[in-house]
Amino acid sequence: MQIIKHSNIYFAISGVLVGASVLAVAVFGLRLGIDFTGGSLLEITVDERIEADAASIAEILTRPDENGTKLIDSVQVQKTGEHGFLLRFRDISEEEHQAIAGRLNTEFAGQLPESERSKEAAKPESAPAGVPKIQATDSQGNPVDIQVEGDGGAVISSPVTTIGGLVLVSEDRFESIGPTIGQELKQKSAYAIIAVIISIILYIAWAFRKVSKPVSSWKYGITAIIALIHDVAIPTGIFAVLGKLAGVEVDILFVTALLTILGYSVNDTIVVFDRTRENLSRDHWKHEFEWIVNTSVNETVRRSVFTALTTFVVLLAVYLFGGESIKNFVLALMIGVVAGTYSSIFLASPLLVAWEKRSRK
Repeated sequence: MQIIKHSNIYFAISGVLVGASVLAVAVFGLRLGIDFTGGSLLEITVDERIEADAASIAEILTRPDENGTKLIDSVQVQKTGEHGFLLRFRDISEEEHQAIAGRLNTEFAGQLPESERSKEAAKPESAPAGVPKIQATDSQGNPVDIQVEGDGGAVISSPVTTIGGLVLVSEDRFESIGPTIGQELKQKSAYAIIAVIISIILYIAWAFRKVSKPVSSWKYGITAIIALIHDVAIPTGIFAVLGKLAGVEVDILFVTALLTILGYSVNDTIVVFDRTRENLSRDHWKHEFEWIVNTSVNETVRRSVFTALTTFVVLLAVYLFGGESIKNFVLALMIGVVAGTYSSIFLASPLLVAWEKRSRK
């Protein structure tokens, strides 16, 4: 394949993709999750006998009680499966957390026939060994949490989210992060990405220190970083669009995915550069730099494509059959693997040749 010969086409494709990604981030911005903004996230699964949707759940939780007091002022509810929901609201206390679960359970219990409610209530409820079975409700009939002294004198917490053993809302996940921690995570994530990029430049410059002609070793590092920016910009732009259209949020797992993409992509790029270095040491006096680079890319392209393909298939299986909580993380990796493979073959090495040609003028 004459990859280097048609490098302008590949530069144009990459330019359009990166430009569109930057524009998407500038126009839409990233929809930051509670990891960065602070707040609480509650993932629940509602019993299959219950008819529930996002609007009804939001109405139950924000409806004022007899005293005009709301349990929470606002909540974002997102459906995450046939019976699953993801709830996002402000940072709450443990008491409010228990009250939310109890309110939903109590409200949904009203959908069951009286005979079924009595039958469910008669079932024995299991409790951890050493923890007394406790059930209590507040003045409005909502389940409440209680703490008691255990046999050893320690305080034992017994969260109660059911009435009479009737469980219609099961909690799959609960996370609560304060705004200060969220801001700290955002700052440390930026530091981590910058530190990784600088480390990669230094490492490549050191690894290729014996290759000084016709391209200096540090230019290999800079070229690799340009390819990495391409690989990170594209998934970031796609997530900006997904955030606008589908409410997809960027959380700490997204940052982890970007760092993983950086490692994967630079490894693929170094394989191509390394073959270029070997061919340079052997054939630099017989062929021009452009021919050597094009030959090196062709010698490694099959390995890059097959490695990316097997990785992508594994990620696709995890995306389709894995849990809902890691889907966005896996999606970012899938996009990054495709972008990284493209840049290793069609961007990094052609950029190196273009730089070498420009330096000769």
